[in-house]
Amino acid sequence: MELIQQTADSSAYLATDEAVDHEHPVVRATAGRLRRDNPGAYAYARAAFEFVRDAVTHSIDTDDPRVTWRASDVLEARTGICYAKAHALAALLRAEGIPAALCYQNLGVVHGLVALRLPGRDHWSRIDPRGNKPGVDARFSLDEERLAFPVDPESNEMDYPVLYAAPHPVVLAALKAAPDRETLCRTLPTAL
Repeated sequence: MELIQQTADSSAYLATDEAVDHEHPVVRATAGRLRRDNPGAYAYARAAFEFVRDAVTHSIDTDDPRVTWRASDVLEARTGICYAKAHALAALLRAEGIPAALCYQNLGVVHGLVALRLPGRDHWSRIDPRGNKPGVDARFSLDEERLAFPVDPESNEMDYPVLYAAPHPVVLAALKAAPDRETLCRTLPTAL
């Protein structure tokens, strides 16, 4: 699948916004800790991915009632659903000058991913910080996708090819409107 940038302006994929708030002190401090132990863009990107995948729980897996959506809140609470975890990873990447986009799959409900573009590489790579569990094994890979869920076209599942500079409005609206995770699970978007 060919990934399509929503905007040709590369700086948009380094920008801060209300959800990908990479200038927030919590995001900056987390990025600083990861950078100290992982010099270089590749090592840092991999460490940021593994941190969000492994140290930030998926709230459905842990039955955590909280709904987080702002990257700084996700990192502080250490929980969130796939969209929230994607916001946190995008913020950590952007905090260190690595272009990061938000992208999505339709698996019956919309699932959130991140795409990044490391210096010296001529293409975007999609990664999935959702969090592993039995039957789910997402990995950091720039050349061969190792996402949590492969799409099944026979079940009308699909990858959306657009790389968004900011969270899709439908996703952000669902997160902001939900008072708790149980409500959010009932109102997850089924399409973009």
